Amino acid sequence: MRTAMRRTFSTVSPRVANFNAGPAAMPLPVLEEAQKDLVNWKGCGMSVMEMSHRSKEYSSIHDKAIEDLTELMSIPDNYKVIFMQGGASTQFASVPLNLLGEDGTGDYLVTGSWSKGCAAEGARLGNANVVSSSADNNFTKIHDKSTWNLTPGAKYLSYCDNETVHGVEFAAPPDVEADLVADMSSNFISKPVDVSKFGLIYAGAQKNVGPSGVTVVIAREDLLGNAKATCPKMLDYKIHADKNSLYNTAPCFSIYMAGLVFAYNRSLGGLGAISEINKEKAGILYSQIADSDFFHSPVDPSCQSLMNVPFRIGQGGGNDEVEAKFIKEASAAGMVGLKGHRSVGGCRASIYNSVSLDNVKDLVAFMQKFELDNK
Repeated sequence: MRTAMRRTFSTVSPRVANFNAGPAAMPLPVLEEAQKDLVNWKGCGMSVMEMSHRSKEYSSIHDKAIEDLTELMSIPDNYKVIFMQGGASTQFASVPLNLLGEDGTGDYLVTGSWSKGCAAEGARLGNANVVSSSADNNFTKIHDKSTWNLTPGAKYLSYCDNETVHGVEFAAPPDVEADLVADMSSNFISKPVDVSKFGLIYAGAQKNVGPSGVTVVIAREDLLGNAKATCPKMLDYKIHADKNSLYNTAPCFSIYMAGLVFAYNRSLGGLGAISEINKEKAGILYSQIADSDFFHSPVDPSCQSLMNVPFRIGQGGGNDEVEAKFIKEASAAGMVGLKGHRSVGGCRASIYNSVSLDNVKDLVAFMQKFELDNK
């Protein structure tokens, strides 16, 4: 007779200060709400992970998430909120397949790793014109608009509003005649955005919105229904919009978590209030770096990201051994995720909405002590 296997779980340790770039920190009240309802959502007898995506229980979750995001971002009536899968990288293909038509040209701004990959995918699927690339300055500064090689009559201008790897963020949307298409994965719902200035916005969830698995797309209605004949149905915006993002089995649990985040952010006073906190956090961290000759920011102050702060440590602009020591000791002190992206090295603090002001103050205090001990 087989005996039941028993599994023991360790006691949960205190939560760390999470500076990971993604998947990233989430609001503790959201996690606790999900924990409370994990096994039995609102008394229905099952978890969200077990529900049919066609059920009335899940429909209420799905529709509320769209409603809360619409209110949070003041999304105009002539835009559709679409939940898709495949991350922002899949949108690199979806955009040209849906918006270029058979012979249109898409303009691309290249300001870092993600917009570079986006432009390369666009070139595989249609006419892609790189209007400007800041590769010549190692993606540390955005070139002035006067130098851009814009295409007359372009279907869109694609750009990444915040480059997660290089820590470059646009202070304002580019002012061009073409429809703006923005990858906002790493600064989505971090500040107020005038959605009416964009043709399309997309964002992978795993930075500011929730767990990975869902990508939020906000599309102006007149751009829907123009997909190329070769566009797969799973990448056709109109198909998903017409089916309320339920053409196939949706990433239900990820949408549920995103919905909790949207509602939580509304309870904090909305994006205006959240933006002020984010500015304060970034200001404290950048001031510490600027006031030191031991820590160095590679990014021009005109475009320093409020979400992702890369920095180097050591005399002369960066010392791999010293940076490794910093990351190790910071982790031991309860501050994780400070290693820079593998493509650029160094250190990086991702200070998304759910990273608290106290977390940033603790990091700055640790940086000050580390400098005294290691300079």
